[in-house]
Amino acid sequence: MKFTVKQLANLAGVTPRTLHYYDEIGLLQPSTYGDNGYRYYDESAILRMQQILFYRELGFSLEQIRQILNDPDFDLVTALSRHRKALQQRIKRLEQLIHTVDNTILHVQGKHTMDTLEFYKGFDEEKQKLRTEQAHERWGEKAMAHTRDWNAYTPQEKDAILREGHEINTGIAKNMERGYASPEVQYWIGRWHEAINTYFYECSLEVFEALGHGYVEDPEFRQFYDQIRPGMAAFMEQAMSHYCQMKSGVLE
Repeated sequence: MKFTVKQLANLAGVTPRTLHYYDEIGLLQPSTYGDNGYRYYDESAILRMQQILFYRELGFSLEQIRQILNDPDFDLVTALSRHRKALQQRIKRLEQLIHTVDNTILHVQGKHTMDTLEFYKGFDEEKQKLRTEQAHERWGEKAMAHTRDWNAYTPQEKDAILREGHEINTGIAKNMERGYASPEVQYWIGRWHEAINTYFYECSLEVFEALGHGYVEDPEFRQFYDQIRPGMAAFMEQAMSHYCQMKSGVLE
């Protein structure tokens, strides 16, 4: 069975212009063209469109999605399994956020006392998982062969890691006026690079710099950092890029 642009657009909940644009950038091209010049999409195109929607839901940019789907090693079943896992994690995160909201209400009413870290339960931990998932998608299994399993950590170890992440974010936010290249900011950026290598995966300078770009490109990451301090996502990108250039010897 084949679908026209209008039919696929209706099925996927996008506009025909979106499909035309996807064709232009090589993200989703029609399976065939009719004698009248109309675009037609078969089942393989339907599945590819589904993948695009999944990756968009998970916060990937169109360019990242195009690179992933055009990779010769891309496997549909593996991708679907990862999507399922990511969606299950999102459900757990929302449940944790509801719990955090309930506790915060009790805290404000004077019925429950929360420590500082409790206010962030459901935020930081999900970001750590999402960073690792996106790194796998972007760089492949070979490059990410030495990933640390977050679920292997004890609750106490997770709390310690999240506290360190909170300390690093706070250190960066407090020193933004000094500039992204300042020794103070670069100290905390170095701590962040070290933390990723220690707790999550072996993070090369190339991956670390790309991660910084992702903080701006990904809406969830951008919102997360900009909630800590307005403009922090873009600041992180600049600071991480500068750090990588210094470490690689591009800048002296």
